[in-house]
Amino acid sequence: MSHDDLSQHPQHPAFPDEFITDPHRHVPPSDDLGDVDDRFVFDFRPYDDDLADGQRWSTWLSVEPLSRGPEPLPDWVVTSQGAIDTELGVLKTGKEADVHLVERADPLDPDAGVVMAAKRYRSPEHRSFHRAASYTEGRSMKRTRDERAVKRKSTFGRQVAAGEWAVSEWAALVRFWNLGLPVPYPVQIDGTEILMEWITVVDEDGTVRTAPRLAQTRPAPELLAAYFEQLTDALATMVQNGFVHGDLSAYNILAAGERLVVIDLPQIVDLVGNLNGMDFLQRDCANICGWFRSRGLDVDEHELFAELMAHAF
Repeated sequence: MSHDDLSQHPQHPAFPDEFITDPHRHVPPSDDLGDVDDRFVFDFRPYDDDLADGQRWSTWLSVEPLSRGPEPLPDWVVTSQGAIDTELGVLKTGKEADVHLVERADPLDPDAGVVMAAKRYRSPEHRSFHRAASYTEGRSMKRTRDERAVKRKSTFGRQVAAGEWAVSEWAALVRFWNLGLPVPYPVQIDGTEILMEWITVVDEDGTVRTAPRLAQTRPAPELLAAYFEQLTDALATMVQNGFVHGDLSAYNILAAGERLVVIDLPQIVDLVGNLNGMDFLQRDCANICGWFRSRGLDVDEHELFAELMAHAF
């Protein structure tokens, strides 16, 4: 069919007069980018598909948006789809969960990598949450089937409970971070794994290590008083928003230099919705004040409790 025939065919549009039909027309070489808009030019660098043992592709983009940390994201969060998560070892073991160190880095930009803490709740057959019922009183689940299974302590119920505790801690981290409370930044949650900020200190020789628990420290009097003031402010913010840590002690507070960071939040308690809310708050006050008195600071748990109640109501 000729050019003229095509222009008259009802199913084909008319070709412009300047349309080139010569099969030997000039085609620029593939490396001639003189006429290409710079906005459409980029460097292509392939990734190696082979991962070593203890590695996985970053799960940042595979989780739902609500399972990622609150915005604005800290500048150290790695969001590259080509990033790799590398296991660095176990940081802490516990009855309910283990904490690992995981490095997330893009092989093409390794200097921008970051080490995070990965808290992984134990499988149902290897974990037991003490006093779980008293902590979860007042909470509700989306599906009554799940709630019944948890109460029966069936295998399925234990699996649901593991996920619920992870979700509870994730929600607490996000809420408290948004309130400006001193908690690790929550990076993401994926099933029963929470990736969060690794709280560190730098030694005099430049070595980076995990910040010690408050119980492991012996701060000078001025720093001790500053620590207590920080905790009082944090507890006041919690109760103002209707929450109690529920298991606060010097063992789940990290001393990162001159600041304290509160960790281990799966059991946070609704101050009003939980019938034991006040009891948990009194216990938190007693634990904290008892430790500070042992270090030489004159504080009283009853006075602290009364001050917090003034903030709560």
